Amino acid sequence: MNQTVLVVNSGSSSIKYQLVDPTDGSAIATGLVERIGEGSSLLRHVFGEKEFEEDNPIRDHAMGLERVLELFSTVGPNLHESNIVAVGHRVVQGGSFFDRATVVDRDVMRTIEALVPLAPLHNPANLTGIKVARRLLPNVPHVVVFDTAFFQSLPAASATYALDREVARKYAIRRYGAHGTSHQYVSKTVADHLGRMDLKQIVLHLGNGASASAVDAGRAVDTSMGLTPLEGLVMGTRTGDIDPAAVFHLARNAHMSIDDIDNLLNKRSGMKGLTGQNDLRIVHSMAEAGDRNSRVGLAVYAHRIKKYIGSYAAVLGGLDVVTFTAGVGENDAKMREMATEGLEFLGIKLDHSRNRASGRGIREISRDSSKVKVLVVPTNEEWEIARQTVAAI
Repeated sequence: MNQTVLVVNSGSSSIKYQLVDPTDGSAIATGLVERIGEGSSLLRHVFGEKEFEEDNPIRDHAMGLERVLELFSTVGPNLHESNIVAVGHRVVQGGSFFDRATVVDRDVMRTIEALVPLAPLHNPANLTGIKVARRLLPNVPHVVVFDTAFFQSLPAASATYALDREVARKYAIRRYGAHGTSHQYVSKTVADHLGRMDLKQIVLHLGNGASASAVDAGRAVDTSMGLTPLEGLVMGTRTGDIDPAAVFHLARNAHMSIDDIDNLLNKRSGMKGLTGQNDLRIVHSMAEAGDRNSRVGLAVYAHRIKKYIGSYAAVLGGLDVVTFTAGVGENDAKMREMATEGLEFLGIKLDHSRNRASGRGIREISRDSSKVKVLVVPTNEEWEIARQTVAAI
């Protein structure tokens, strides 16, 4: 039997997991624990044709992972018989300390904890998942794969904010990026698909969270998310780029607290703030029915993407490929059209028939005459985590 890796993504109130074959990326078993710590929790485990679901209270991550391991024994596959070689954990923030996947030890755990101020919503939950999994699965190595690691290669011109350098140094303020595992997987997949390692690429990871990256010959040279995942593209509930003075304005004139503004920019803005909905499928339907706010919201969303495509083409000094990935990027043909419309001067020519055709796997949606290829590539962060986990051990 091939080696397998258990990939764990522990959120603040959830645990997502997959048992992955790192050689081909196949998901042998998948599952999700939601609403941990609430009155009613949902657990779903899928193995082949077998699907198990229950709705019972799960008080904490320890109880959740214990139940998950029970399901591997009862529903399958048995982990002891699956040649599991490691557990790979997704961690959002690795700061300036980690540029690759790393085997967990005490020092690594302490560093992840020290980085909590940079990712207060994510790193504590990631850390909890690691602690619990190490206790429950003590006989295999545990590896952390950081969302920020791919962007440790950013040049100083991209990573550095024009902030008082002593303040920036003391409080570790710089561009860290996020979604790095997805950007790394997609950019490498594109290079392999086209048989060229010297590509100048723009990767657009468009989902409820959205980010863009500029990748030159496999090396990230810019990315839209910054100190936190708030910066950059318009997202489901996040503003993306906004004048930071808006914070001062709201504090002074609306008498909003820092926590109020944090909640506003991260949870009540983006497409939800513009249209009342953060699901672009619903927003498109509303726009087609004549809703003006939805039309404006979609235009703002597409306009921001265009700005990043243009600026990253300048940063790269040329452009070979633009790739769409993640939920919106892979499935929303209309948004792909809106985001690339008018970019013919950059050599981007979309083939509307190819773009609207359904399909799975890697798809080329540009015209044959397009100097810049436009691709749709399904992301697979779990496979990338599994591959990096095996490499680390």
